[in-house]
Amino acid sequence: MLIAVRPFRILVFALTLAALGCHAQVPAVANGGKLSPELARRVQVLIRSRSGVPPEYNIAVGPRTKSDVPGFDAIAVTFSSEEHTSKPVTFLLSTDGKTLAQFSKFDISADPKKLVSDEGRPARGGPENAPVLVVGFDDLECPYCAKMHEQLFPALTERYKNQVRIVYKDFPLYQIHPWAMRGAIDVDCLAAQSPKGYWNLVDYIHAHAAEMGGAEKSVAKANETLDSLTKAEGARQKVNAEVLDACIAKQDDTAVRASMKLGEELGVDSTPMLFVNGEKVAGGAIPMKYVYKIIDDALIAEGQTPPPPPPDEPVQATETSPATKPGN
Repeated sequence: MLIAVRPFRILVFALTLAALGCHAQVPAVANGGKLSPELARRVQVLIRSRSGVPPEYNIAVGPRTKSDVPGFDAIAVTFSSEEHTSKPVTFLLSTDGKTLAQFSKFDISADPKKLVSDEGRPARGGPENAPVLVVGFDDLECPYCAKMHEQLFPALTERYKNQVRIVYKDFPLYQIHPWAMRGAIDVDCLAAQSPKGYWNLVDYIHAHAAEMGGAEKSVAKANETLDSLTKAEGARQKVNAEVLDACIAKQDDTAVRASMKLGEELGVDSTPMLFVNGEKVAGGAIPMKYVYKIIDDALIAEGQTPPPPPPDEPVQATETSPATKPGN
């Protein structure tokens, strides 16, 4: 960001230019939309004083243009120094030239639940039309994911039954977890033929992740173990062994990387990370009572009645913190 001191935030504010001092009434518009020098200076002084713009930055105010806010025109403001020029920042100026405002507008027409779908993923809990969808971005080598997997999802399925549908999406932090990518690919190979086998395997890997690679923590041994576990579970589920073996041998990471890209677009930078009907929830450090509240609110929004409140529990967050990508 070019302006290092007190950057503009996504906040709504309305500030009267008249409050800057006593001035004679000036025309609001001159020269076909260009602000008069006095009005432009009012804007410049207010922005500089309220936002802490350093003196070495010049503030340039553009002409009025049409806005979609009744009673206000848009003006583009740029900030420049000897070395840098910012992108234009849009402000709103009232048609009478007395009020300056800035706000951010967001499109909320789309259903947040559709931001993260369960398409093509094995599911637990409720059916496809369950009112609440919980999507977890998961790393099979992440100890915090393992802890959440052990504690959170059994609690959700017990409390909400068919009201909540649960899916995992892949987000292996392979930069710090060397066998996480292999684990994601292997379990997905099994998921293509057996959703039940997928969840059995995910349960086992999360429960025994610390044992992967043996005492020496060998990545090669961990990869070998993952392959063996996947094939053994495939045999228990009576899947096509030839197809499964070929998938494991190929180690195609296309689908996993697509899942990671989606996560990054949604702001996922650590694991575990949950989305409850599209609402982002840091799954590694939030007390269960607040997870319940988020799900209850989502159920109410869907016209459903949440289960009775659970017995009071100590407000205790997960003992560990989420694993983060390098650099976060």
